[in-house]
Amino acid sequence: MNKVITIGRQFASEGSAIAKKLSELTGIPCYDREALVAIAEKHGIPLETFEKADEQATSSFLYSLAMSSYSGNIAHFGMNDHILTDKVFNIQSEEIKKIAKAGDCIIVGRCADDLLADCPGLLKIFIHAPMEYRIEALKRYGDTEVTNAQKRILKYDKKRASYYNFYTGKGWGDPKNYHFNIDSSLLGVDGTAKLIKMIIDEYYK
Repeated sequence: MNKVITIGRQFASEGSAIAKKLSELTGIPCYDREALVAIAEKHGIPLETFEKADEQATSSFLYSLAMSSYSGNIAHFGMNDHILTDKVFNIQSEEIKKIAKAGDCIIVGRCADDLLADCPGLLKIFIHAPMEYRIEALKRYGDTEVTNAQKRILKYDKKRASYYNFYTGKGWGDPKNYHFNIDSSLLGVDGTAKLIKMIIDEYYK
């Protein structure tokens, strides 16, 4: 049974940094935004196109109707090929399933917890943190204006929620959709990664 860990995260909760640290601690490959950009480019989708479509729900009314009962199955290409966001989602989703089937992996975001719901041994984690902690995290990356930082956090949380809710029909961050919801402010990046490693070691023993 492969070790398949999915990590959802609030914006600026340092979920991506935790996933990378977890990868270092466990030796399990981590597939985050950068890895999926490479996958998209392999399929002929350049970086600027990926960024435009990344984690944004489509605005197509017809496609919304077609996806209204989405339950983790990948929609077929066809008349919707012109909708960029949906093409990126389909490509990412197919690749995520291949990655999980091929071996141990840590996958960040991209509705992976829902896409891989039938995967044996799946471990689903969601990282969150108080607003104050997330503002401080953004400050460490150069966003020193508190008001601007809070606006960015709320904006990107809304985008991630819309993306997840649209493609899964579930609630982003809803505790019942994950095995563990962890507040990263308690232990920080290193401590949270060590905690998740302990969970992995116990779960997969």
